[in-house]
Amino acid sequence: MKVLITGATGLVGNAIVNECHKNNIAVNFLTTRKDKIVTKENYSGFYWNPDKKEIDLNCFKGVTAIINLAGASISKRWTSSYKKEILTSRINSLKTLNSGLLKVDSSAITSFVSASAIGIYPNSIKKFYSEDDQFKADGFLSEVVTVWENEVDNLKGFNFSLAKIRIGLVMSNKGGALPEMVKPIKLFVGSAFGSGKQWQSWIHIKDLAKLFVFAIKNELNGVYNGVASNPVTNEKLVSKVAAILGKPLVFPKVPASILKLILGEMSALLLDSQRVSNKKILEEGFKFKYLNVCPALESLYPKK
Repeated sequence: MKVLITGATGLVGNAIVNECHKNNIAVNFLTTRKDKIVTKENYSGFYWNPDKKEIDLNCFKGVTAIINLAGASISKRWTSSYKKEILTSRINSLKTLNSGLLKVDSSAITSFVSASAIGIYPNSIKKFYSEDDQFKADGFLSEVVTVWENEVDNLKGFNFSLAKIRIGLVMSNKGGALPEMVKPIKLFVGSAFGSGKQWQSWIHIKDLAKLFVFAIKNELNGVYNGVASNPVTNEKLVSKVAAILGKPLVFPKVPASILKLILGEMSALLLDSQRVSNKKILEEGFKFKYLNVCPALESLYPKK
């Protein structure tokens, strides 16, 4: 196998590249930075510029699967201009892949897997969401993911399977949300956000990488939630992190009003609740290594 990966140099992309190489899968990757283009055994870079719909068609040579992770980070302040970038970066990446595939022989490609996000599910403390639930987009992230997934569906005309992985909170000590949560706890100023009762559906970075490789190998079709089996509340997650780090939690919860004042609309990342089922991917035969939050955290922050 050879897989073409967009977003390969990011947090999730790096983990997927490593997992591919463990499975003897060669990797081509697309980058918008020419200084990041490298060519070595089983790992070759190619230039693209989705904003201008430019792509080096050589990236498709020998490729049997595509993993799409491209999109601007949601962890920067949501100004009106940056909100537009969050959306257009995802749309333009898929449009550029689509137009590139129309110009080459894509018959060898059997699987296309795109990242998505559980942010599509409306904020709810009580609801336990599955992929089949019907709902209206509620809030900026929900709207973005809806448009993102609709753009993925424009690839249905090709003769390959098409899957979307709705990713939850990624547990990694190398980037993403978890290290930002750990910092204040280490400094004895950590606390839960808002009520602390909001659900956080999470996945260990290694399980997520394996899930993407599983999806291309098994040519999955449709939408799958990329989350572990046991979501936790924000309050429980913060307390478990503190316990594993051996640090007390002495500060009260940060009021939602303060977070909204500081972060604006972006406070939804900390305050929204999405309790999400992974039953569908389990039924496909995928096996998680990390089902519960404590072993996941202990693997990332082992006691010295």
